[in-house]
Amino acid sequence: MAILVRMLSVDRQAQLLARLREDGQVSVDVLARDLGVTQSTIRRDLTRLATDGALVRTYGGAAVSAATASPRAAPDARLTAKRAIAAAAAALVEDGQTIAISSGTTTLELARLLAGRRLTVITNALDVAGLLLDRPGIDLIVLGGVVRPGMHSTLGHLAELALGELRADALFMGIGAVSAEQGFMNDSIPEILTDRALRRAARTCFVLADASKLGSVAPAFVFELDHVDTLVTDADADPLEVAALEARGLHVLVAPITERSLPTP
Repeated sequence: MAILVRMLSVDRQAQLLARLREDGQVSVDVLARDLGVTQSTIRRDLTRLATDGALVRTYGGAAVSAATASPRAAPDARLTAKRAIAAAAAALVEDGQTIAISSGTTTLELARLLAGRRLTVITNALDVAGLLLDRPGIDLIVLGGVVRPGMHSTLGHLAELALGELRADALFMGIGAVSAEQGFMNDSIPEILTDRALRRAARTCFVLADASKLGSVAPAFVFELDHVDTLVTDADADPLEVAALEARGLHVLVAPITERSLPTP
């Protein structure tokens, strides 16, 4: 007898979409069997995802929508490094803390590792919120605001007002670029003030940035190096870039590659 596994809807829908991108089309009964839920649950998921434009309903199942069918999303070449960074960052979190998590692919990997912990989490990242939704031990605070297309994060005046009423032990922030001369930068100019509000709400700040971000420049200046307590990067980081950052007083933590951070075969 198959063992039914209860899954959070966001996790189930992510797996459903991954299966759909792989096969192009799939039926309700196959999805229900493979995901261990009822057919009515799968139909509700398909209806919601179709409303969001993520797929097209077909008779008895669903197919990839024209918007998502081509091209396929390229695999993240830096995923191993990002998982290593996330593991090092997760070790800095203590149970019972209130932490803030910004948007980004590396911070999302961090959220995966924290899903079973006892924490209060403040976030403007909708994917982080979806991952931590209804997790036992997680008290979740999601910031409102304007949703940034593509990044699925909230920003703007409403998010900044909310952050004025909140405080965190630590902020874990993704970043687009960092250099000893230019400080911390991002690609999105409208996101600057929300990033700064996140920083003001937190006692300490950890920036998570893989080696490709070091020594690079992005158009939106976020803050100087002295606004960050620790930069967590990976073992591919250029030693000269690390040394230059440390010479400016920034603590740099280089995350080792672990078995857990390696991609699943």
